[in-house]
Amino acid sequence: MEAYDPDNIFAKLLRGEIPCDKVMETEHSLAFRDIRPQAPTHVLVIPKGAYASLDVFCQTASEAEIVDFMRTVGEVCRQQGVEEGFRLIANARTHGVQEVPHLHVHILAGRRLGPMLSL
Repeated sequence: MEAYDPDNIFAKLLRGEIPCDKVMETEHSLAFRDIRPQAPTHVLVIPKGAYASLDVFCQTASEAEIVDFMRTVGEVCRQQGVEEGFRLIANARTHGVQEVPHLHVHILAGRRLGPMLSL
């Protein structure tokens, strides 16, 4: 299991050390616009707890945190009007090309996104 780095950029964001373009905030989650959007709608959702990846979160977070996180994803999708479809991405660890060691999901929408992976 990957160790959590408390100095990662999302931890700093949660501590208020750096700003974000906030979309939604709940007791356990924060949603904000990606600074390098890959689609017309590109929102990140992160838990406020110190979880390095999705599997760690699913195994160790409280039920309240898990429910809040998933409902936040759903509410962000509703607010952003992604009726024509969206992609939800959670990269994990080195082979999954996770850039920030804090669980985050990307909600991408607003255009046809093409294939997920190419060889």
